[in-house]
Amino acid sequence: MASTTSASAPESEIRKRVPIPPADPVLPPPPVLKPNYVHISEQPYTLANWYKHINWLNVVLIIIIPVAGCTAAVFTPLCTKTAVWAFFYYAMTGMSITAGYHRLWAHRSYNAKLPLRIVLAAFGGGAVEGSIRWWAAGHRVHHRYTDTDRDPYNVRRGLLYSHLGWMVFVKNPKKAGRVDISDLNADPVVRWQHRNYVLVLVVMAFLFPMCVAGLGWGDWKGGLFWAGIARMTVVHHATFCVNSLAHWIGDQPFDDRRSPRDHVLTALVTFGEGYHNFHHEFPSDYRNAIIWYQYDPTKWTIWLMKKIGLASDLKTFSQNAIEQGIVQQRQKKLDKWRSRLNWGVPLEQLPVIEFEEFQEQAKERALVLIAGVVHDVTNFVESHPGGKALIQSGIGKDATAVFNGGVYEHSNAAHNLLATMRVGVIRGGMEVEIWKQAHREHKDTVIAQDSEENAIVRAGFQPTRINAPVMSAGAA
Repeated sequence: MASTTSASAPESEIRKRVPIPPADPVLPPPPVLKPNYVHISEQPYTLANWYKHINWLNVVLIIIIPVAGCTAAVFTPLCTKTAVWAFFYYAMTGMSITAGYHRLWAHRSYNAKLPLRIVLAAFGGGAVEGSIRWWAAGHRVHHRYTDTDRDPYNVRRGLLYSHLGWMVFVKNPKKAGRVDISDLNADPVVRWQHRNYVLVLVVMAFLFPMCVAGLGWGDWKGGLFWAGIARMTVVHHATFCVNSLAHWIGDQPFDDRRSPRDHVLTALVTFGEGYHNFHHEFPSDYRNAIIWYQYDPTKWTIWLMKKIGLASDLKTFSQNAIEQGIVQQRQKKLDKWRSRLNWGVPLEQLPVIEFEEFQEQAKERALVLIAGVVHDVTNFVESHPGGKALIQSGIGKDATAVFNGGVYEHSNAAHNLLATMRVGVIRGGMEVEIWKQAHREHKDTVIAQDSEENAIVRAGFQPTRINAPVMSAGAA
């Protein structure tokens, strides 16, 4: 009955009760996979893309405007007042980079009151080297990754690159180093200057120096070209020398593992930043020059700001830490020097012979035994300062007592010279063989080594030196 009723039901009713499977869904087309994106800095230069490799904003600010402005300055008469103003403003803007951007904000080497921070931020903007936040962050990266690919002005890529090229060419931001700048973000002066940097740049780099000269003595054109653009150009390249010359010329009295160097010429150009080897070793020290007569006007300015109450907490590393670095670097240089000298065959590498064998070989060549070590003095007999007869009297014998004061207390130089003539060790002679055995077994023996892993033989401690005259084996 049920089936009959179902069969006689209208078709429309059946359709309502029996679901009809949907049609095959229309699938969206597969996504088109884009090729892996390669940053422009990783792409080769071509005629079609060369302009994309260039940071045009920086090119305008550090090349085009300086070239155009300095060219115009050549054709602009330079009056005395404008020259004095340009030099003064050069010092103010340059010092605001070294004392402000660098030592205050990048390295926190001292604390500055709000009025001083505002002045440094304003005049630092007039140097046209970026905002405090950008400049200090990049400089911290430079210190953290010095001489590596993450170093923004890596001098290993060439002097010109570290001086200017790093700002001209576009870099891959994913390959940039990372540093903590939370303290910079917390400073309201830094935040304001960063947000309004273009305004600060235009006003402090061009309008302000032009207006001072124009309103002061009517030299608007000279104020713009000489105190504005020409002055900015000199500040640029003076500061850029810290990234280039300070990593290229000079000495490395504290460490030579990285490129920073100390040189008075660079210091003169960069307001004292040229003592760069010291700075990289002790970056939070408010000084770059630590000797009173070394040129570091930035240090003197910070010290003066402290005296008038605008700066405080001037950080310095201890003299002990500084001298430790000097001693270690000098020792490293001594070790390299030592490695180039002939100190003789190490005792542990000499063959061991019997005393009788030594005497037999001495019949054929001039062998002398001193403190258990056999020396071949054949080529030295004629040159012996004490005479040929005296040295010949020790051939084939134990001349320890004679050499160490029995006839003459030989000098330190004589012991060093003698060491270059070693050819063997007598078995049991003067405990040398015992020393050799202990050394092989690492028992109760310490051999001083330098950083080049060479044995250190200090004056007065040569194996052949016996402090008191001893009884020779021959006399026994």
